Amino acid sequence: MTDTVVALRAFNRFHTRFSGALQPSYMESGMGLTAARLLYEIAQGGSTDDSGVLAMELQDRLDIDSGYASRILRGFEKQGWVVRGRGTDARRRPIQLTAAGRATFDALDMRTRADTEARIAGLDDDQRERLSDALATVRLLLGDQVDDPWEIRTAQAGDLALIASRQTILYNRDYGWGRGMEVLESEVTTAFLRDFKPGLEQCWVAHRHGRMLGAVMIVDAGEGVAQLRLLHVEPDARGLGIGSALVDQCIAFAREVGYGRMRLWTHTVLAGARHIYERAGFAITSIESHNHFGEPVQGETWEKAL
Repeated sequence: MTDTVVALRAFNRFHTRFSGALQPSYMESGMGLTAARLLYEIAQGGSTDDSGVLAMELQDRLDIDSGYASRILRGFEKQGWVVRGRGTDARRRPIQLTAAGRATFDALDMRTRADTEARIAGLDDDQRERLSDALATVRLLLGDQVDDPWEIRTAQAGDLALIASRQTILYNRDYGWGRGMEVLESEVTTAFLRDFKPGLEQCWVAHRHGRMLGAVMIVDAGEGVAQLRLLHVEPDARGLGIGSALVDQCIAFAREVGYGRMRLWTHTVLAGARHIYERAGFAITSIESHNHFGEPVQGETWEKAL
């Protein structure tokens, strides 16, 4: 297994060179990287209103020494780039950009954008999507709050294989459902692709920056019944309402195309999924144990009238 510490340190060395962080003047602005970043944060404003950003907020965002931040801010004031509003003390006086400060920031931001675009100019659309996906994943794994909105779209080429793979990996990790679950996932996704009924069946993927955060599908079970299948949400995306949104998407679709009932099959140990189904109005109609995944496990059939 790759040593994660070694890999992360190698990436850090690459990125400091890639971003120009080691240069004495960031983007030939006359500012070091820390000062340029401080100017950026002031331009973004405060967290509560438009009156400016507090020095204490800036220090928290950048995790820098208060004395160091104060020296940079004094330099900005001498340049005429920032002004301070009223406050009970220096740390509570909101800081805003002046017209000159805004012009300086806009010019620096434009240079940074142009430089970044030039560095990725050789990437095609697929590579750019993969890069955005990878960067968002790194931020999430290292504890950053990635609050960019997620979206739901219909499945594209390659999604069904990824759905089967991710669910197999997750269920094996959490419950030890290895080969048996992989066989089931593959059979379900293959049947969906092979026997797809336009207008009666569909698969949806929740994603952010191209990265799959969850998925679900609906298939025709016959006799006016729609079957919800393969709902999953990635562990680091749980708590965002994705599971409920995907189930709601299935219900809305089933109603629109004229199904009278919906059915799904789940397991007693899947407490999170069961909670979503219960809130959506599904109810258990039967319980039956099986050993498809090796050890005995209790399966449940749930239904909902539409």
